[in-house]
Amino acid sequence: MYIESITLRGLLTGLVGLAVIGLTVDDAAANQPEISGHYLEARSCQVYTGPCFANAETGLAGKEAVMAWKIGRGKHQGVDLAGLSVVVAVHGSDTLGFGGLKDPQQIEATILVDDKATDLQRDALISFARQYSGKAGQSVIRVSSEPIAMSLDEFDLKGKLSVGKKIRLETRKAGRGDCICSNEAAYYPPLAQVQHFAPGVSTVGVFKSRELGVQWTSPGDRNAYMATFTY
Repeated sequence: MYIESITLRGLLTGLVGLAVIGLTVDDAAANQPEISGHYLEARSCQVYTGPCFANAETGLAGKEAVMAWKIGRGKHQGVDLAGLSVVVAVHGSDTLGFGGLKDPQQIEATILVDDKATDLQRDALISFARQYSGKAGQSVIRVSSEPIAMSLDEFDLKGKLSVGKKIRLETRKAGRGDCICSNEAAYYPPLAQVQHFAPGVSTVGVFKSRELGVQWTSPGDRNAYMATFTY
């Protein structure tokens, strides 16, 4: 899995740069991605942190995660998914660390599909989620349709996600005021393959899942990623 880590300023520069690059019509068509959009992630441990804090949480926290994609444009399996979202909720037997979803010996996941999707789009979203959520996609115990609202402001780096009564997430970019030991970094990489990403803070973080038997809250935690994806 290829992941490119960049600074917050680098993310903004990269995103703005993409908007001003001049391409001919033929070049744009030749380089058009199959599917692209925004990605949000939150975990039950710190991801923007230093080794001392991370070591204190290892084995105790970080066994849960939410992975969310909103398709901006493109198709999966020939089905247009523009404007739709899909979420994968994960619970593992151990901390999702440097190896991400490969770290726990056991993992369970649920797929939450945008209830605005048609039957054909629903099947494509499920396939998309299974394909791009790694080990979690192979360990799905339940699929359900939910009202999903997701947004990401690429320039201010503020994200929002709501999934029925199960998930509420609001994120902002991590800054100097979020440093405690002055050794902070994007310690654990994002769980999904993404193009550009920046670590963030959850100003609101609520997760409930009867299917996975877990619930957690993370207000003020440095546990989020905001990203773009291109597959």
